[in-house]
Parts: sequence; structure tokens; C-alpha cells
Amino acid sequence: MIDIIEVSARDGIQNEAQILTTEEKLSLIARIADTGVTRAEVTSFVNPKRVPQMADAMKVATGLPAKIRAGAIGLVLNQKGFDRARDAGLSEINVVVVATDTFCQRNQGCDVADSIAAFGAIRQAAPPDMRVGVTIGAAFGCPFEGEVPLASLRQVIEDCVKHSPNEIALADTIGVGSPRDVTERMAALKDAWPKGKTRLHLHNTRGTGLANAWAGIEAGVDALDASLGGVGGCPFAPKATGNIATEDLVYMLERSGIATGVDLDAVIRSAEWLETALNIRAPGNVMRAGGFPNGQSN
Repeated sequence: MIDIIEVSARDGIQNEAQILTTEEKLSLIARIADTGVTRAEVTSFVNPKRVPQMADAMKVATGLPAKIRAGAIGLVLNQKGFDRARDAGLSEINVVVVATDTFCQRNQGCDVADSIAAFGAIRQAAPPDMRVGVTIGAAFGCPFEGEVPLASLRQVIEDCVKHSPNEIALADTIGVGSPRDVTERMAALKDAWPKGKTRLHLHNTRGTGLANAWAGIEAGVDALDASLGGVGGCPFAPKATGNIATEDLVYMLERSGIATGVDLDAVIRSAEWLETALNIRAPGNVMRAGGFPNGQSN
């Protein structure tokens, strides 16, 4: 069993020119809930001047369908974002720590050490019943500094572990990773966090997303992020394109005998809806081809 975390309502739409209304976002989240997904990043509490697509974060978080509320995750970068997520009543947040100083400065206005310190303060301030995860961004490569040495990533992981998160995710923010990279970096994460929950956030920028997801499964990852239709991207990372497509991931896993608890047909319908709402052609494959043929002739 692999836990699929749907991120289209956050990462999926944050870099698109078409800004969805609050009502459209809530409709998207309701559709996500109907697919069988139990955890989803529903919004991010960031500066609306920098990410206007997330300007209505509070309205989205407080208007969530009851079916998904328990598994709704809000992304936060700092104390102010945490305060808003807490006030919105979310039971889970995901704090971002970027693995390189240059990207961290572009993304959050601080260096890595200050970002980890902010995460620690948020973890300490969080209510006992709030799950607090951390995602290490640019864990496979940085658009500004290039290679992220494994030793450097290991240090960031160890510094995050000190604050006892509920989950640690490694993010291939710009989609440069290979299966070998996933194997090596998951091993570093498991070494530092042997009994903790692990997660991968993979972008398919260079076509390696599903191969990397499979490498993650073989390395023992607990959860994989994915986005309807493969939409997504980071506003602060040049040429950062979409996540692995949820329907492509579900198809691969189910055909491989790995349960997801997700309805593939419902995911395809939701991806088609999102493509229309965003007025784009989404990059996902299974939403075009459909699931495995049933063998019936026309």
C-alpha cells in the first residue's frame, strides 16, 4: 500500500496563469476527495503578492468539504504562515526547508540555517494534535547552485530530524533526479530517520518522474506526491514544470499490484476537469489513453 498525496490544489495551480476562483478550488478539492485520496495539499499560506494564486488560502482552508478535512494539508514557509494555517483549523501542515542557500533566499527570503530554525520554532508552537511535516526542497538539485552534494543534504536532513517532524519529504523541485539519486538520497534519509514516515515530491520536468517514483518504492518510501494531469511548478524555480501525474502513478502502481485506494476513472475525470478549468493541455498520459483496455470490441 502506497499513500498518494494529491497536490494539484496547491502545487498544481500555483504556477498557472489562469487563477481559479475560491469556488473552483473547493470544487477541485471535492473532486479529489471523491477519488479516494485521503490526504491532499489544499493550499499554501504564502505572501499573496508573490503567489497570487494562493491569495484566498484562508477561504479555501475554512471552506473545505468535510470528507477531506481530516487529511487536508496546508503548506507554510514561516511563522506567519503557520499562524494562518492554525487559525484556519487545519490539522496538518507541511513546512518547507530548501537545501541550498541561494534557492532558499529566493523562495523564503532567508538562508538554510534560518529556515531550519523557523521550522523548529513552528514545530514547538504547533498544537499537540497538529501533524507537522517538513519538505526539503531542491533535495536533488538546485536551479541556481547546481548539484546538491549528498553530504550537504544529509546535514539538512539531520538538522530537521532534531525537531521531530511527523514526516520528512524529499522534493525534486526542478525535476533533475534519476533513480540512482532517489536510491542514494532515500538511503540517507532512512539512515537519519529509520523509523520515521517518509515521502517523495517528484517533478517530471525531464521525464524521469515515474522511474524515480518506482525507485522510491523500492527504497521503502511511505508516500508519494502527485498532481492531477501532471500540472504544477514552482514560481521561484526557472523551468520547473509539473509533478508526476496522479492518474499515471495510480495506473503504474495498480498494474504492478500495489494498492493505492484511489479510483483511476475518478482521477481521470478530475484531471480532465482541471485541464478545462486552467485552459491548458495537461501533460498527463493516462488521462488521454485511459486505463487498461477491457477487451471489448466496438
